[in-house]
Amino acid sequence: MSSSTPLAIDFGTSNSAAALLRQGAVHRILIERGQPTLPTAVFFPADEGPMRIGSAAVEALIAGEEGRFMRALKSVLGLPLIQERRLISGRRRSVQEIIAAFLEQIRLRAEAQTGHRITRALSGRPVHFHSADAAKDAAAERDLRACYHAAGFEEVSFLAEPEAAALAAARGWRQGQIGLIVDIGGGTSDFTIVRQDGTHPRVLASHGVRLGGTDFDHALSLSHVMPSLGLGTEVRREMGPGLLPVPVAPFADLATWAKIPFLYTPETRRMVAELLRLSVAPDRLGRLAQVLDLELGHDIAFAVEAGKIAANAGEKGAAIDVSFIERDLALPLTRTALSATLRPHKTTIAAALHTTVERAGLRAAEVDHVVLVGGSSLMSLVLEAVRDLCPDAEIEHAEAFTAVVDGLALATEMRAPSGAPHPS
Repeated sequence: MSSSTPLAIDFGTSNSAAALLRQGAVHRILIERGQPTLPTAVFFPADEGPMRIGSAAVEALIAGEEGRFMRALKSVLGLPLIQERRLISGRRRSVQEIIAAFLEQIRLRAEAQTGHRITRALSGRPVHFHSADAAKDAAAERDLRACYHAAGFEEVSFLAEPEAAALAAARGWRQGQIGLIVDIGGGTSDFTIVRQDGTHPRVLASHGVRLGGTDFDHALSLSHVMPSLGLGTEVRREMGPGLLPVPVAPFADLATWAKIPFLYTPETRRMVAELLRLSVAPDRLGRLAQVLDLELGHDIAFAVEAGKIAANAGEKGAAIDVSFIERDLALPLTRTALSATLRPHKTTIAAALHTTVERAGLRAAEVDHVVLVGGSSLMSLVLEAVRDLCPDAEIEHAEAFTAVVDGLALATEMRAPSGAPHPS
């Protein structure tokens, strides 16, 4: 038996969720272990066993199982990397195939809980996958649409994630009130101005930038971790006098969630071995060689993320603990240092907030509510940027990981089934 109700899916850079609308109420799918969300992560065992997703994938990595871990899959939509086929767990696979397999698991889990075959999806999408390139932005939605079809969905339509969050957040607002939805996710930041109009909020303007929590992690990794692995050091010339800087590229890739799995190649290991032979700081560059040999890139990424959260909370003694590379190696990270490192990102978010209000033809003082959505909205730099712009607005923290999927589910009763692309 097939369900006529579309499955609402929030396929996020860091976390994903799914929900259905039943008799006007949102029913979140308990997508793993009785929880309504799961990490957007996959793990392919080296013995060619079945792909694991969500917490099971993260646990396999933490347990040190042999295999390939991948996260931040959404960030490669619209890029050539999504089509490249790499040898993973005994066969060549593309990221597009892996995303499709992940979405298929969400569909199958929803079908198992509901007892119905599900063929339609309403998916969230950022306002812009790629804020500076319209062609890449359109390609990203085409890529994601293809993934849904490959996952067994016959129909898929899209709704901007902050617009969905507005539907969930604005239900208690008074007629005519203005709301600013600030959705800071793992890979994108979206901003939407709405006015409560009747029973539903009406969108006045939307804006988005390709910036999110993984970019915060990238900046912190480059500034606080990679120097201890040799970034910024020099190597002797093979012939003749003088020194050359160590190439930045392997460090930049090691600090990028989506690129970590593609660093573990014989070519990269040979390049680092050659650099180490000529290095004037072999103790530090030797750590990079060890990270590649033991495939510790994701361990570093998780350590950076944990250090970021601790420093943001103002915890005393917050640090990025990378003692799995070298005993007692912990890199202090104060809240002041965190703010200094992420200051350019705060500037970008503040400018995007101003742009959104201007596009709505409003003054910032007219905003009654600011709703913070997404895990990265918990960063203090986001709250500071919002308070600077709208000091008198009521600031509301939506359910960080389910506000979008709740709104998507509510939207399924308002939208006719369509395969039309999201209007840019």
